[in-house]
Amino acid sequence: MNHSVQEFSPEDYQYMARAIELAKKGHYTTSPNPRVGCVLVNNNRVIGEGYHQKAGEGHAEVNAIRAAKQNNPSLLKGATAYVTLEPCSHFGLTPPCSKALVDVGVTCVVSAMVDPNPKVSGNGIRILENAGVVTRTGLLENEAKALNIGFIKRMTTGLPFVRCKLAASLDGKTAMKSGQSKWITNVQARSDVQRFRAQSCAVITGSDSVMTDNAKMTVRYSELGELQKDYPEQTLRQPLRVVIDSQNRLTPDLALFKSSSAILIIRTTLENLHTWPHYVEQVQLPAVSNENSKVDLNALLRLLAKRGMNEVLLESGATLAGAFFEQELVDELVLYQAPKLLGGDGKNLIEMPNIQALEQAKKLTVFDVSMVGQDIRITARVSKAI
Repeated sequence: MNHSVQEFSPEDYQYMARAIELAKKGHYTTSPNPRVGCVLVNNNRVIGEGYHQKAGEGHAEVNAIRAAKQNNPSLLKGATAYVTLEPCSHFGLTPPCSKALVDVGVTCVVSAMVDPNPKVSGNGIRILENAGVVTRTGLLENEAKALNIGFIKRMTTGLPFVRCKLAASLDGKTAMKSGQSKWITNVQARSDVQRFRAQSCAVITGSDSVMTDNAKMTVRYSELGELQKDYPEQTLRQPLRVVIDSQNRLTPDLALFKSSSAILIIRTTLENLHTWPHYVEQVQLPAVSNENSKVDLNALLRLLAKRGMNEVLLESGATLAGAFFEQELVDELVLYQAPKLLGGDGKNLIEMPNIQALEQAKKLTVFDVSMVGQDIRITARVSKAI
């Protein structure tokens, strides 16, 4: 395999950039599969393009081949395929794309990145090369990796990518002393959060948050704004709603259970105190220790990864968010700050009682600061201890 970026031409960059734009169209729909785009080119002419839209349906390469056959099937022989991810090599819900490309006569495949799944990594490229197809990799690799940050992390670590959403006033308060918190942020920020929910495989919260706010934790389609133009409501799936309820305090009368999308209740002991709707599953996970009866959060994330969750959104109170941060389980922070001051008696943004010295502070790298209406959205990656 040739990883030399210098051998790529301006036209190569152009076609791969188009493939990446196509892949982005599956941003809200492909989970648990990766987001992939493909462009087929013959003699500097695009003859077909496609992207993966939904798990169980055609992959990007198959959709691009189908489009090319509709246009002019004879041009597939001798074509070059630009794909944002190494073509798959195994039979799953669909046949392997590497073989499909060989069968139609493609003679060159340019992949932005190799498949991160250690069980299949490089196998698709080997199938192509064994059939005499020229392969090149590494074109716009960073951009391709950014498309599938959750899929890559799940494949390489056995954990999902965890994004924590927090909202506060400028003085770092999430609610008044009374608990009143609706609404600190504006309607545009709340719509922005709905988009994060829509792209997430699961939303994690605690029973405290559910009971205090009587929250449903669903994607509210009416608040998705511009997304509604490209994604009809039936194409967007609701994320799995994961509620940590160590003390078995949830009851079926809460608003959470009035919406019939899947709910996973996480407990350290199971008690049949209530009759739950059919879409509710209870799972027992170990406690942190004999002294600490809280749910083992690492075990929770590994469970979600095994169930195909690439990206999860943490929307919780200060205590649970703090526990995730203290255990270095958060990858990205999205913080909305409203231009308001709530005063000293308000509730703190986050609680991390085990941090006692400045050198223990959790370090962040801010990579985006944007205005969302009148609110500030700060997006930062979390630096992990070595």
